[in-house]
Amino acid sequence: MKIQTTRDDHLIAWLAALAITIHIAESALPSPLPGVKPGLANVITIIALLMFGWRTAVWVNLLRVVGGSLLIGSFLTPTFVLSLTGALASLIALGLATRVPGRGFSAIGYSLLAAQAHMAGQFAAAYWLFIPHAALLNLLPLLMTAALLFGLVSGRIAGTMLQRMTYRTALPPL
Repeated sequence: MKIQTTRDDHLIAWLAALAITIHIAESALPSPLPGVKPGLANVITIIALLMFGWRTAVWVNLLRVVGGSLLIGSFLTPTFVLSLTGALASLIALGLATRVPGRGFSAIGYSLLAAQAHMAGQFAAAYWLFIPHAALLNLLPLLMTAALLFGLVSGRIAGTMLQRMTYRTALPPL
């Protein structure tokens, strides 16, 4: 029996594969703090969101987290739980942001929002599930600042990539 696939299935698979590749490459980079990474795979999520909509971004992001963790060997570990929690928080924030009336956010705006929500979700999960100690709260400003900086970089990369792509949609300016 042959499974029927659509153009959207192929698009999601291609974008997810690209995001997983970036995710794996990024896992080899040294981290200045535990849990702090540039999040460059999120560039693909922002591109998917702006070009193809929230549902595609959800598929790409969740496939990246699950597929990447399976390939790295972190599936169902605390690292996976934190990654999944962050991804879900960022997807919820992006979903709400896409419903804001008007022209919407730019790639940088969506990326900043996603990065902040991702870090907040990871931090909440780390606090409630793994380290329920008040001293952990001392790291929150540093972690949110890192998310702000990395979100800005990822948003700028996504915006530049979108501007250079031949496929054009009605995107808000950077």
